Amino acid sequence: MEYYVIDAFAEGIFRGNPAGVCVSKKELPTELMQKIAFENNLSETAFLVKCGEKYCLRWFTPLFEIDLCGHATLAAAFAVMNFTEPSANEVCFGTAGGELSVRRDGNMYEMRFPERVPEKIEVTAEITEALGIIPGEIYSGRDLVAVLESEEAVRGFAPNYEKLGKLDKWLGICVTARGKNADFVSRFFCPELKAEDPVTGSAHCSLVPVWKEKLGKTVFEAEQLSERGGRLYCRHEDNFVIIGGKAILYLKGEIFLQE
Repeated sequence: MEYYVIDAFAEGIFRGNPAGVCVSKKELPTELMQKIAFENNLSETAFLVKCGEKYCLRWFTPLFEIDLCGHATLAAAFAVMNFTEPSANEVCFGTAGGELSVRRDGNMYEMRFPERVPEKIEVTAEITEALGIIPGEIYSGRDLVAVLESEEAVRGFAPNYEKLGKLDKWLGICVTARGKNADFVSRFFCPELKAEDPVTGSAHCSLVPVWKEKLGKTVFEAEQLSERGGRLYCRHEDNFVIIGGKAILYLKGEIFLQE
């Protein structure tokens, strides 16, 4: 089985968020995909198989399957449009969350994702205790989004994963603020994995609607302030969020599975 590791939302190698991409000639059992993702030990491994005119796409962390992943979708599109079908400039993926499309424009890849508008909720003592800070605002969706007062506060945020793990209503914890060299900045933490995600495309399905209301605009340049760092080019269109970024190949090889 063809296997790629691609740095997504990256301006150069060892930047952005690395994702594994497995291109299979047939559907694989869920249990096998989970074992491969665990063996790869990346934040996400994408599994692709051709289904008619589209590709069926699923995403796995080392521990479980998820319903939407931005950086692994960008990586999957990069693999298809550079290796599997190098003449293609657009690819459609069938996923558990619906159909996703990715378009290539030069070295930029634009993903069309459904928006996920989070609900503004009360800043409770439970949340501030888990975060270790008092945010200006809190939004609830798939993830918990905490709006902080400055980019410096986002950079300086120190997660306590034991405490963050108590916020188990949400998949991830995102802290965000207005940026100095971008419209907004963010960091994203995965309490169950006890790790910070380098660049989280799917989180921007919620971040863009939040910052659309706060800034009164629909086109954004966003920066994720992880150690590896990443830059995303986003815009809001109707009920969709367009998330753009660059990608670069790190590894190309084969996975050998005994029957």
